[in-house]
Amino acid sequence: MSKITITINGIETLIDKDLSLNDLILQYQLDIKKIAIEVDLIIIHPDDFVKTILNNGSNIEIVHFIGGG
Repeated sequence: MSKITITINGIETLIDKDLSLNDLILQYQLDIKKIAIEVDLIIIHPDDFVKTILNNGSNIEIVHFIGGG
């Protein structure tokens, strides 16, 4: 399978072409209830993770919510 380069939180990463944002979340074992994701300066709603296909050069920011007090 062909590869593309994306940037996740400032780190260049090589992934399979045609990977969805949901595939990436599963690969990194992230809990969608505890994260917010921005792709190319657009915040992606969790309902759209499956249909958001990552492109070569995509810039992804993932923020984890942590409780505490």
